[in-house]
Amino acid sequence: MFFAFFRKKRVFALLFISLVVLLFYSNDWLGRWIYPIHYQKEIRLASSQNTLDPFLVSAIIRVESNFESDKVSSKGAIGLMQLMPDTAEWIANVSGSENITDRMTTPDVNIQVGAWYISSLQKQFEQRIAKMDSKEDRIALVAAAYNAGPGNVNKWLENGTWDGSFTELSLVPFGETRHYVQRIIYYYKKHERYYSEIWYNRES
Repeated sequence: MFFAFFRKKRVFALLFISLVVLLFYSNDWLGRWIYPIHYQKEIRLASSQNTLDPFLVSAIIRVESNFESDKVSSKGAIGLMQLMPDTAEWIANVSGSENITDRMTTPDVNIQVGAWYISSLQKQFEQRIAKMDSKEDRIALVAAAYNAGPGNVNKWLENGTWDGSFTELSLVPFGETRHYVQRIIYYYKKHERYYSEIWYNRES
C-alpha cells in the first residue's frame, strides 16, 4: 500500500512537472488562449485598408465589446466597436459609402466603419502625433479621442489641460477616459506580444 501511494504521488508529480514545462514552452499559445482575438481576418483587412496598426483596432474592440458583435450599449452604441448610429451615418456620408446603419452588427461592416473612424481621428491629430516619440503617447491620444470625442480632446489640448501623452494621462478630466486609455494600452501590448509573430512573420 505504501509503495502504491508513493507511485501515485510520483505520477502526480511528473504530471505537474510536465504541465509546467508545457506552459513554459507554450507561453505564446497560453497567451493567445488568455487574450484571444476574434475576427482576425476582418481586423487585419480593415487595418490594412485604412493604414492602421491592427493591434490598436483589436484592443479597441476588446475594450469596447469584448468581441460581442451584437452588443448594444445603454446609450445606443452598436456592435464590436460600439459606434453610435449617427456616427456611422456621418461616416457613410463622408466616405461615400452606402447607408450601413442597419448593418452595424455585421462584424466586417462594423470593423470597417470603426477602422475608418480611427483613421480619421489619427488624421485630425496627425501634427501632434508626428511629434510624439512614444507609441504609448500616440495610442493614448487616439484612444482618448475615440472614447471622449475629438472635440473634448481638442479642447483639452488647446487650453493646456492635457498634452495628449500617456505619461500625463492623469490630467485628463474624465475618469472614464483615463481608465479607457489604460485598458486600451494594456490589451494593445498583450495582443502585440502574442500575435505579432503569426500576423507579421507568417501566414495565419
